[in-house]
Amino acid sequence: MKLSLVVPCYNEQDNVELFYNVAVSAFSDGGFDYELIFVNDGSKDATMQRLRDLYNKAESNIKVIGFSRNFGKESAMYAGLKESVGDYVCIIDADLQQRPELVLDMLKILEENPDCDSVACYQEDRRESEVLAAFKNCFYKIINKLSEIEFVSGASDFRLLRRAVVDAVLSMSEYHRFSKGIFSWVGFNTYYMPYVVEDRANGTTNWSFWKLFKYAIDGILAFTTIPLRLATFIGLFSSAASIIYMIVVIIQKLAFSIDVPGYATIVVLILLLGGLQLFCIGVLGEYLSKTYVESKRRPIYIAKEILDYKTRDKD
Repeated sequence: MKLSLVVPCYNEQDNVELFYNVAVSAFSDGGFDYELIFVNDGSKDATMQRLRDLYNKAESNIKVIGFSRNFGKESAMYAGLKESVGDYVCIIDADLQQRPELVLDMLKILEENPDCDSVACYQEDRRESEVLAAFKNCFYKIINKLSEIEFVSGASDFRLLRRAVVDAVLSMSEYHRFSKGIFSWVGFNTYYMPYVVEDRANGTTNWSFWKLFKYAIDGILAFTTIPLRLATFIGLFSSAASIIYMIVVIIQKLAFSIDVPGYATIVVLILLLGGLQLFCIGVLGEYLSKTYVESKRRPIYIAKEILDYKTRDKD
């Protein structure tokens, strides 16, 4: 098998068959074997039923993985990579904002450049609000300063990987996954290809601003421990400032007989130090909670139903 297409799906009932038809049309003249792996991430609509119907009538190699509930796109991508068998594996969305025809261009790049291990697509011109674009740019600037690995601004999960890269990604079986960081952490040579995001074929995006914000926080916590050091520095600075202020108060009282402000000063200092302490405890709590969940060794996903073209062909 030369190519595997991993297609995470969440509430894409109106897009899965359309995507399948476009993909089959794009690869019909490719002259190579390929498989389509649809991962239904606990959709609340009729996505799974549409995928069953598609599986039953499809003539090409198609595999469907249905989760027992919504585990998130990160888990869906991991499941698709795990089930793939192709020498090249591509992660692509089902809403046709990322066109299957581009996969052929990505494949050509890898075949013509043996030293290149993956192709990642990025948006040169983002088709989104200025506020969201500014937020994303800010995130990349922050995480690149905090992390030891490089995050390319605008690089998406739409990428084509050689089998060696896929195996490396699968070896990182952590529960809290941040694929953009994992792709960078495993290394390998990556070619960044610009592309234009198309309009969604049907439906609306499931990524709200709040979900993106939480995703960004998870990324920072997953690939840097700087916030822990920041909490230490805040504690040292607060202690030093407190000692200096104490010395100033003593000198004012003993040497100059200056009345030291009382109630207002105490309240302000208590609120300030209390807030700093809660902030530091909150940072520790975030890392501790991640460690706690990881220590349970829970599965990244649970598959309720798997439809495999290999089994269908045997039947």
